Amino acid sequence: MIERMTLHILDSDSARRAKLARLAFAAGHHAEIYASAEELLAHAPARGLVLAQDEPVGEGICNLIASIMRAGQWLPVIAIAENPQTSTVVRAIKAGALDYLDVPEQIGPLNEAVARAAREADAQRAQRGRAAEARQRIARLSMREREVLDRLADGCSNKAIARDLEISPRTVEIHRMKMMGKLGARHASEAVRLSIEAADAPGVVAA
Repeated sequence: MIERMTLHILDSDSARRAKLARLAFAAGHHAEIYASAEELLAHAPARGLVLAQDEPVGEGICNLIASIMRAGQWLPVIAIAENPQTSTVVRAIKAGALDYLDVPEQIGPLNEAVARAAREADAQRAQRGRAAEARQRIARLSMREREVLDRLADGCSNKAIARDLEISPRTVEIHRMKMMGKLGARHASEAVRLSIEAADAPGVVAA
């Protein structure tokens, strides 16, 4: 039994949109259709998967994901195109697409891709949730406390941090103690884990 999903179908060609929507409904899913990225982002869907035609091929998906990120959104994207080349697939995946398919014609391949992407999307949502929480904690730090954390995450000792920041080891210890308290970290390893998680969401750069 498949899990029913909402598929947000993005394609500038109305005939292809209609064909994909019919296939989505036949596969047991709900379909919403959009003619442009602007139309999709104007509605900012909170759930489901985006099934997007890569147009122009090799650039469309990268541009779409960049637009989504500029809008402060995250939407799981499955790219589609006729006979996509390996280099095109790699570029889209690196940009953040969850999958890249030859334009689906049958229910089976579509449902397999949707199931894979749904699992990956759930994992990324959890990862982004941890990253958001970590960034919120790190945002409480003063500039100097953040500098200490960054160097701690790089494996520096208190003495090395002191030399790098041109302060005394005792001052480093004070900043480190305050930093640990604000982060709610009991051990240095917990603080380092938060630093890693803050920068660990795909397509996200920690502030």
